[in-house]
Amino acid sequence: MSASSAMKNKFAFLYPFSAIVLWSGNVIVSRMSAHTIGPEAITFYRLLLAVLLMSTFVAGGAWRDRAVIWPHLGQFAILGFLAMCLFQSLSYLAAESTTATNMAVFTALTPLLTVALSALLLKDAPTIGMVGGGILSLLGLVYLVSAGDPASLAQSGVHLGDPLMFLAALVYALYGVLLKRWSLPVAGWQSTYTQALCALAIMFPAFLATPAPMRSLNADTLPLIAYAGGLASVVLPFLWVRGVHILGPNRCAVFMNLLPVLTALGAIVLLGEPVHAYHVIGGGAALAGVACAEIFRRPLRGAPAAMLREQ
Repeated sequence: MSASSAMKNKFAFLYPFSAIVLWSGNVIVSRMSAHTIGPEAITFYRLLLAVLLMSTFVAGGAWRDRAVIWPHLGQFAILGFLAMCLFQSLSYLAAESTTATNMAVFTALTPLLTVALSALLLKDAPTIGMVGGGILSLLGLVYLVSAGDPASLAQSGVHLGDPLMFLAALVYALYGVLLKRWSLPVAGWQSTYTQALCALAIMFPAFLATPAPMRSLNADTLPLIAYAGGLASVVLPFLWVRGVHILGPNRCAVFMNLLPVLTALGAIVLLGEPVHAYHVIGGGAALAGVACAEIFRRPLRGAPAAMLREQ
């Protein structure tokens, strides 16, 4: 290995780490957008900006490959709707009634939910880590959303933002499963670009239905849109994909556990959100459950033989 290659691999962790830093910033932006701009409006604007930016270096290749893309346009539209419309809109809506720290913890559950959905939809064998980690994460989430008093859930329930954020994480997990199942012939930037174009068209009617005051561009909303559409929608995917290419998906997935930590730090500094003991205990247990699903991959003994043969 050459000296330059060794140096490149030595600092390769900066790709996924920087991506998670930007992702934590995106959670903060989501929280800052609450009651400032409508969820549908900021989702549409970020898509519009991302498409304009990607068009400068992707549009030509996508047009040349249009004969390959066109037969799968319906699948690209479904993927774009899930990841770029529904996930983002649910996240912005959840931000109106939950904290940035809670949002980050739920988002960090995506790898665990992906494993669970793969077992259901792709017939992947359920593993010891998936079952044990799922139970541990569930207990951690109950402790988190109840502010350290699970018994209070029976009386006061939960903030609407927490189940909305769980649904958003589930939607993104489904996106990952479908992406793997369909194995579309176009990947990388062209895939992201096509999904974004489809998502932009899907969001347009919702954008028009948003009341004018909640979709206005001003000094408060423009910086949020610039971050979401530029850094979070273009730079972040580049850094993450680059990290996966060098380090592999499993090593990069570990960095997801940093999302709640970095988001909590940002929320303290920028939003003045306090971090309590139940955030540390409940969020820590939820993340430990995600780690268990990643580490303990031995199939359960009770898994159907047909499912085991498919592995």
